[in-house]
Amino acid sequence: MTTKQNRVAILFPADAAERHSVRLEETRHSKTASALRAVGIEVEGVPYADEVVAEVRAKLLRFDGVLVWVNPVERGRDRSVLNAMLEDIAAQGVFVSAHPDVIRKIGTKEVLYRTRSMGWGCDTRQYPNASRMRTEFPASLASGPARVLKQLRGNGGNGVWKVEPVEAVQPGAGSVPLSAHVRVKHAKRGSVAEEMPLERLLSTCEAYFSGQDGIVDQVYQPRLTEGMVRCYMVQNRVAGFGEQLVNALYPPAPGAESRNAPEPGPRLYYPPTRPDFQSLKNRLEREWLAELCEMVSLDAARLPMIWDADFFYGPKNPDGIDTYVLCEINVSSVYPFPDDALVPLAKATLEQLKAKC
Repeated sequence: MTTKQNRVAILFPADAAERHSVRLEETRHSKTASALRAVGIEVEGVPYADEVVAEVRAKLLRFDGVLVWVNPVERGRDRSVLNAMLEDIAAQGVFVSAHPDVIRKIGTKEVLYRTRSMGWGCDTRQYPNASRMRTEFPASLASGPARVLKQLRGNGGNGVWKVEPVEAVQPGAGSVPLSAHVRVKHAKRGSVAEEMPLERLLSTCEAYFSGQDGIVDQVYQPRLTEGMVRCYMVQNRVAGFGEQLVNALYPPAPGAESRNAPEPGPRLYYPPTRPDFQSLKNRLEREWLAELCEMVSLDAARLPMIWDADFFYGPKNPDGIDTYVLCEINVSSVYPFPDDALVPLAKATLEQLKAKC
């Protein structure tokens, strides 16, 4: 018999006027709901819009837990209203995943800077305001390889830019002049590379500095052309993999024009047993997760029910073994994910509910 301690809401965005007609079984979350019910959890879909936040809050207080799937920017709005409500109900005893505080710790691009000294790190810098970026990025750009700029909060490649000087930087140059032209490729789908003065790029990026947000600056990974590996996590365990061989910043073929760069390809899904990804899985589970939690002051028990970490291949080590560089961590709305993660997700959610009792 289902008990009160086994009631979970699945929260997802919907149009305020149409949300009452949305059925959970007809959404992309139907498989998740079935997996939760299979372990004895009563599940209900809760469509969300900012306009009805008070109504949704009152409803969620009748549940023991809520699993949230809402992007950092959804329908042109950020999550500020939603996050405040989720923090409120969590303080009243409702289990929330992912909790907004956890998203702030690991679910923005700032985690790339905070963990840059870890085994998954690379040359990474952070600009908390436009003035710092204007002062420091020209020197970063002169340091050698291309750079990748990433706004702290975003999804779908929005606010992610590959930047490289059009003309080779002279040896010993301390910085790239603001008047120098740079080649820029936005990772947002459908974008093509273009050339512009560095000054114009810096002006464009000023829009990303609002509130406590900023920009992270990472060195470009030349092995990007070998693909990106996504580790799908259920709390502290890898529950599946995704592999995308062509992503948004994939370069054109040698000698081809930049507009002829290939479009991003599909992400293919694999179980957590895929042999060639076991070294990455082992490092993540046995080493990096503990380091991550320590660096950001996060109790491992608060890791999200479902999240993912994207990796590029880094330089091979002296023994010819692959290393990996963290590209980003996604927490707010991880979907789709491999079916292999459904049962672990359901069991982990049930354990969280039992721990509340």
